[in-house]
Amino acid sequence: MTLSKLTQAFGVSGYEKEIREIIKEMVKGYGDEVTVDALGNLIVFKKGNGENKKKIMASAHMDEIGFQVVKIDDKGLIKVRGLGGIPVTATIMNRIMFRNGTVGIVSNSAKIEDVKNDIKKLYVDIGAKSKEEALKFVKVGDVASYVGEYLELKDNNVTGKAIDDRIGCYIMIEALKKIENPYNDLYFVFSVQEEVGLRGATVAAERINPDLGIAIDVTVANDFPEAPMVSSALGEGTAIKVSDGSVICNEYLVEEMVKCCEENTIKYQLDVIDGGGTDAGAINRSNFGVRAAGISVATRYVHGPNCFVNMKDTQASIDLLSKYVNRVFDFE
Repeated sequence: MTLSKLTQAFGVSGYEKEIREIIKEMVKGYGDEVTVDALGNLIVFKKGNGENKKKIMASAHMDEIGFQVVKIDDKGLIKVRGLGGIPVTATIMNRIMFRNGTVGIVSNSAKIEDVKNDIKKLYVDIGAKSKEEALKFVKVGDVASYVGEYLELKDNNVTGKAIDDRIGCYIMIEALKKIENPYNDLYFVFSVQEEVGLRGATVAAERINPDLGIAIDVTVANDFPEAPMVSSALGEGTAIKVSDGSVICNEYLVEEMVKCCEENTIKYQLDVIDGGGTDAGAINRSNFGVRAAGISVATRYVHGPNCFVNMKDTQASIDLLSKYVNRVFDFE
């Protein structure tokens, strides 16, 4: 399955080569032009035929959060820093894998109650007995991702590592397959380094200079114990972004998304989170300002090794994106 292949591919922020090559193969034949920029963004262009067409940038990030080696001690234990927001206590006793296939267990060097959110109190154990032995397998600067098997669960839910944001990549790939004769000029961007500051989308938006932008990403679900106060739940449809910590979406674009769902009988919910951010924030502030919107998928356990989404919500998001980019937008 496409989504399984996407989630299991390696693609830590700044090191997206493997996932980019996989996506490039998947989108072959579905765009008029495919380019890779200097940062590593993969951009699929599909020319529109509308009389009053707009230039639309849709963006889903390829990168996943990960770990980078900072130091190896005399006992062969490895200290790491986070590339992106690591949920520190949730990471303890999980496995991570380096690009060369070396696997390690993450554990804590302080009492669990003292770890809090300090990644400096974690270490990675690859089974080496000394620094010299560990250096045969890893070195300073090497990067690793979670090990998180892709599994189908009950009630159309799936889990795996890197759901954030390979689910967005999956949505864009499947939408591209459905869009045969677009009205608008479409730029589908599979962006890099979102988890470390929306970097890929920032430069892609400057390059494309779109009339409007859409981020396709996860959003935090509210339907599990200790969930934050947010608006979306699994199984309640595609989540139309209203605002988050990086963007307040354009009112007109939000209204058009709601209309699009209602006209096409697409189940939807409205997405508001107090914090976080997506590529919509980067697009919104690019050039001299760009109208921005977002299509989100409610996700449990975001940034953990076993994120959790609903495939009916995912299909609703594919349907919305493929229909929405073909609308006639009435603004100057």
